[in-house]
Amino acid sequence: MTIMKKLLLCCLVGISLFSCSKKEAENPEKESNVLLEEPQATEENKGEEKPEGLTLIEGADCLSCHKIDSKLVGPSYQEIANKYTEADVDKLAEKVIAGGKGSWGEVPMTAHPGMSKETAQKMVKYILSLKK
Repeated sequence: MTIMKKLLLCCLVGISLFSCSKKEAENPEKESNVLLEEPQATEENKGEEKPEGLTLIEGADCLSCHKIDSKLVGPSYQEIANKYTEADVDKLAEKVIAGGKGSWGEVPMTAHPGMSKETAQKMVKYILSLKK
């Protein structure tokens, strides 16, 4: 690995760690990267029912590294859905909680140790529902 690639990798990891810790400091209502309150209905989303997994994802720090249909720091949710099946829900939920690296490259995914397995499973089930 060249020095430039190592430097870029270090910068990306640093940015993702900084953005995650900054969000926690700015949002005292959040605990362990999980939203404690349901988002309130607005005029734009009134009458629309979002999947619970999506609501949980939007309330956590997931979208700072993942997008639905394109790679950001981590893989897109559609890439994840296309790689895994419903049989992998428990394994993926544990990965969300424990964090890790290696499945999608060397950039590690932040651990979410305060997240319940049930919450992580709901998020994963939503992600897997995006399979094309």
